[in-house]
Amino acid sequence: MIFTPHEYQKYAIDYLLGKPVAAIFLDMGLGKTVISLSTIFDLTLDSFQIRKVLIIAPLRVARDTWPAEVTKWDHLKGLNYSVAVGTEAERKMALMQKAQVYLINRENVPWLIEESGLPFEYDMVVVDELSSFKSHQAKRFKSLMKVRPKVKRIVGLTGTPSANGLMDLWAEFRLLDLGQRLGRFIGNFRETYFTPDKRNQQVIFSYKPKHGAEEAIYRLIADITISMKNTDYLKMPELVLNEIPVQLSEPEWQHYQTLKAEMVLSLNGKDIDAANAAALSGKLLQLASGAVYGENGVVIHVHDRKLDALEDLVEAANGKPVLIAYWFKHDRDRILKRFPAEQLDSEKSVRRWNAGEIPLALIHPASAGHGLNLQAGGFTLIWFSLTWSLELYQQTNARLWRQGQKETVVIHHLVAKDTIDEDVMAALAKKDASQAALLQAVKAIVGRNKQ
Repeated sequence: MIFTPHEYQKYAIDYLLGKPVAAIFLDMGLGKTVISLSTIFDLTLDSFQIRKVLIIAPLRVARDTWPAEVTKWDHLKGLNYSVAVGTEAERKMALMQKAQVYLINRENVPWLIEESGLPFEYDMVVVDELSSFKSHQAKRFKSLMKVRPKVKRIVGLTGTPSANGLMDLWAEFRLLDLGQRLGRFIGNFRETYFTPDKRNQQVIFSYKPKHGAEEAIYRLIADITISMKNTDYLKMPELVLNEIPVQLSEPEWQHYQTLKAEMVLSLNGKDIDAANAAALSGKLLQLASGAVYGENGVVIHVHDRKLDALEDLVEAANGKPVLIAYWFKHDRDRILKRFPAEQLDSEKSVRRWNAGEIPLALIHPASAGHGLNLQAGGFTLIWFSLTWSLELYQQTNARLWRQGQKETVVIHHLVAKDTIDEDVMAALAKKDASQAALLQAVKAIVGRNKQ
């Protein structure tokens, strides 16, 4: 296929060619893969500035999406790639092949650098979904930092750079510029731009930005960062976001309140125990959706309120395909028990969905959030249970709400009233507002004078 780049794509390619270190915040559907590959082609096969490129991505994206893009476009012919996934032997064999581009999933970065025994000879690294390196304590981050000084060029790609707040940015930019902009130490960054928020005496649970911190951080990273939103450059379908309130009965509400207040609940002769605040959050989300894991993984049924609401929505769809996002395994099991739904967990099931052969499909955000195009199969998404992760939430929504979708996309959220569901929805909205401010602050204006 002939690649005729949009103006914003030309701008992004030129930007990458001119910046040895770059953060590219591209919204879903803007073609970050072909932009990156076009840049890599120029650097490896035209200007010969780069010899070997390592692309780090989510597993399915590394295995399927990037190779598909290389073979799709005519202008990339001659660009050889090798996919290093699978068993250790298969990964080693792939890494020893002769190519310009090597693809590996992010979970295997520590293995590549510290265990494979192979020399790290990549002079360019592309991190697809830079946000997956937001934790400075993660092994993948520490491993990549060990070889970062060897890398001449590095690109960070994501559409959700600060899904959990501005604190995420430190590790991401520490990896990119070795601490030039946001500092070399997380403690100094935290002390400079944040103040303690939630705490218990000397234990600090969270931080909030100081007055003016957001603007200061944006200014510091602006010289190596551009952002582009799909609504600015693509003809996006209309999007309707809808909250469906679900009312618990008085006894169900009392169960919820007891668990919330005492962090323990006895129900139907079984105990539900939340060891800490994080565990309590998970238990309350489960209970809001209708069932809770008790001791030894036993599923304790509480109510069917969301299943009933889901049934009403499915009936209202009048046979048109519906995609259902769930978070807990018992949610999936209860949905499958009531509805003739199918799990989207293979290439075959995805093809059947896009062919209109699956009227009711289930996806889990953690396994289906990245790299899947599902817009051909339907335009209605229902969040049965919610997630705190803004990144997974936005990525899952983007499976249907993307360029090429011919219908208005409707996304329903089943929200149990007066429960943690409402807190999650508010948090997602708040994080999105914060992230929108970041993206706006470093937003590329196509056609401006290039620095």
